[in-house]
Formats: sequence, structure tokens, C-alpha cells
Amino acid sequence: MTTRPSTLRGVVAVTLLVLNTLFWCTPLFVLALLKLALPFQKVRLVLDPAINGIATHWISGNSAWMRLTQRTRWDVAGVDGLPYAGWYLVQANHQSWVDIFVLQHTLNRRIPFLKFFLKQQLIWVPVIGLAWWALEFPFMKRHSPAALRANPALRDEDRETTRRACEKFALVPTSVMNFPEGTRFTPAKHAAQASPYRHLLRPKAGAMALSLHAMGGKFDSMIDVTIVYPHGRPTFWQFACGGVPEIVMRAHRRPIPPEFCHGDYSGDAAFRARVHHWLAELWAEKDAEIERLLAGRRDSA
Repeated sequence: MTTRPSTLRGVVAVTLLVLNTLFWCTPLFVLALLKLALPFQKVRLVLDPAINGIATHWISGNSAWMRLTQRTRWDVAGVDGLPYAGWYLVQANHQSWVDIFVLQHTLNRRIPFLKFFLKQQLIWVPVIGLAWWALEFPFMKRHSPAALRANPALRDEDRETTRRACEKFALVPTSVMNFPEGTRFTPAKHAAQASPYRHLLRPKAGAMALSLHAMGGKFDSMIDVTIVYPHGRPTFWQFACGGVPEIVMRAHRRPIPPEFCHGDYSGDAAFRARVHHWLAELWAEKDAEIERLLAGRRDSA
């Protein structure tokens, strides 16, 4: 299958994305300001589902322009039959900004609305930064290693942000999204880490452990997602221009060990080691799955 990038296709796709975003941001901001003015739990229980519903329609609109402007072949498995009601912890490997659109497109209306942890700087993105704020996406400061060495107390800022966010997520069914690698994959980062995985960076368990502890037993299970771009990692512009011939995604619903919802990740070294071991095993399985998916396509080429 040949998909030729087209600048015109990209312009149309981005224009439709902007129009769709502006259309749904208007009611989103109105309800968010109403919730800000009336900070009561009973009000949240009414407005939060309505706000999430607006976001769900926004994602459906994005899926519509993707179907209209793209010729990408989607090879997706593991998303049918997921119970919609409840709370999920979702994790995936991270290669490109396209990952966000892939996850939203394939999981929308199958599980509750995805909430992402974002870098603090992204709140300044025009319009969409305010939309993420209105949807109560947690903004993490992610201090540099040098800053953390100089002031270890800075670590508590992101822990507190996660705790407060998860308290809100616990009120209505939510899917909490986590990229354990913490950054997008590049060969340079892979080499700098001396990663033991062929296709992945080393996973970090901290954000996952904080979410599990803050949400307690709310999570029904984990949705473990593997995303593969057989023709190479795309930029968003390449995707918008129609330059992504195929996207492969596999989702696996996995049980979460109950003890991980109650242990002390920061203060108990033995518990922390068990969490790391569990995540490392999942990551090894994911790495092997990526290799199988790519090898299958090489063999059929």
C-alpha cells in the first residue's frame, strides 16, 4: 500500500482539527468556569460527566477528519469488548505526538475518557492548553536532575499534583494515561540510556505507582497498549499530510496486583523493587511483541 504525503491534505487536516477544537472548546470553557465558580462535589458529579462528554465528541470529530483526509491502514486488536464503566490505568510506549491521536481514536467510547499527565509548559499552547486545563489534565513540572539534586523537596510538587488529580479522577469513571518511558523514543535517547530493550526506552514506575496509590482500589485493571509504526516513527505533520501508510496497535487488559494500590513506593525499597520488576516484565513482553509485529511485516514484504 502506498500513501503519498500531500501538503494540501495536511493543510485540510490541520484546518479541520482547529475548527473542531474551537467548536467544542466553547461549551467546554463555559462548563469549566461554572465548575470553578461552584467548587462543590455535588456540582462536580453533575458537570464532570458533561465535560467528559464534550471531550468525547471532540475526539469523535477528530476521528472524522482523520477518516476523511487519511488513507492509513489501521491494524488494531484488543479493544473490542472492554467494559466502558469503571476506572482504568492505561499505559503505552511513546514514539510521537501521533500516539495521542492513535490512543484517542482507538479507545474513544470503548473506555472512559483518557486523562493525560502533561508537561507544565504545554498549558501555554494556544486554546488547547486551556482545554487541557478545563479537562483537569495534571500539569507536571518535571524538574531537571540538577534542580532535584539542589532541592530534593521539588519531587514533592509532582507527587502532590498527582495526588490531587487522582482525587478528582476518583469521582467519576476515568482512564488515567501514563507513558512509562517519560519521553518520546529516539535512537539517541535509547543509546544514552543503554536500554536493555530493542525498541523501547527504560520505563519509569514513579508516576504509575503514585496513580495507583492515590486511586486506591478504584482501578478495575490496566490497559497495556503497544503502538507500532511499521514504516517509521512519524511526526504529526507527516501524519496530517497522509504520510503514514499503516498504524498497528495491540491492547491487553491486565490485572493490577492489589498490593500495588496500598504500598509505600517512596519509603519502602522492597515494595519499590517489586513494582519495578513487574513493570520491567511487562516492558520485556512489549518489546518482544513489537519485534514480532515488525518481523511479520518484514517476512510478508
